[in-house]
Parts: sequence; structure tokens; C-alpha cells
Amino acid sequence: MSVLSAPEALPAHLAQAADRLRQVTVEIDSAGGGGAGVVWAPDVVVTNAHVLHDAGVRLRLADDRRLEGHVIVADPRVDLALVRMPRAGVLTATPGDSGTVRVGSVVVALGHPRGLRRMLTAGVVHAVAAMPGGRRWIQAAIRLAPGNSGGPLADPAGRVVGINTLVAGGLAFAIPIDEVRRFVAAALAADR
Repeated sequence: MSVLSAPEALPAHLAQAADRLRQVTVEIDSAGGGGAGVVWAPDVVVTNAHVLHDAGVRLRLADDRRLEGHVIVADPRVDLALVRMPRAGVLTATPGDSGTVRVGSVVVALGHPRGLRRMLTAGVVHAVAAMPGGRRWIQAAIRLAPGNSGGPLADPAGRVVGINTLVAGGLAFAIPIDEVRRFVAAALAADR
């Protein structure tokens, strides 16, 4: 029997995922805006390009330490960005496999909606589909608000399957983590 097969085990499992996600999600403050970001590597945060409004950003870690970061790359076409931060001895995210996400999959999101720090919400995947233009999205019936952008969409084990980006028609849209992986690899290779 898996950990998730018993209904009473799901809340405990989600609590563990929430604890993990809180450790790998940073708060981003950029001139005129902000949101969330995911610690991808010991010195790299991935977020949405629309969260960043300046080359310099302020990051707030789960333990409330504040660090200065700088934008490595921000690509508005794919709405992804990387921020370099000083190594701070923090955990890094565990990427999942967005190819395993299915309609009805339980997902959780963590972010800082409307200034409320490290808030968790849960829901189910509504669709994994390409939109006009061919871009794939994970669409979830999950409650997000400004401040969740750039934060993780994760499976119940806390593995990040997407980066939350926008809300439309009452659904949250996240960039699949497989697309994020390709973006990060290309951006870091170009930054060498």
C-alpha cells in the first residue's frame, strides 16, 4: 500500500510536502512588484520574468534571512527568469516529472499571495494541454493570487512539477517543470 492510498494519510503527507516546499520557496521583492521563486541550485532561483522589474532583487528565505540577488536572465516570451543569489546553505527543490501529471492529479502550490507569506493551497489538475501557439500548460483548479507567481506547483510528495504563472478563467496555469529544466540548462550554459 502506498502512502497516498489511505485517505487519512493524505493530510499528513501534504503537511510534509508543505514543510519541504516552504524551505525551497523564496519571497522576491523587485522594484514595483514581486512574487515567489524556487531555489533550483544552491545559488540559483527560478521564477517568472513578470515577477522581476529590475536587475537587482531582494530575496527573503524561509528562515527570514534577506539576501540581495541579481537577474541572470529574464525571458518574457516564456515568462521565466533566473536569479543568482549568494550561497546560503538552503535546501534546493526536488524537480518532479511533469510528464506524469494527469487530469485529477492532486497538486499543491506555495507562495506569498497578497503579502501573506508561505501560504499553501491544494487542488486538482484540470488539464495538461497546449494552448494557441503550442505552449503546454498545467491547468489546475487551485486558488492562487498575486504573490504566487514564480512559486512551485508540486505533487503531494513535494516534487515541483511546474512554476505557477497566471490565473485565467478561475484556473491556475503553471509552466511544466520539464520546460523549466530546458530553460535553466540553456540559461546556465550561456552564463558560463
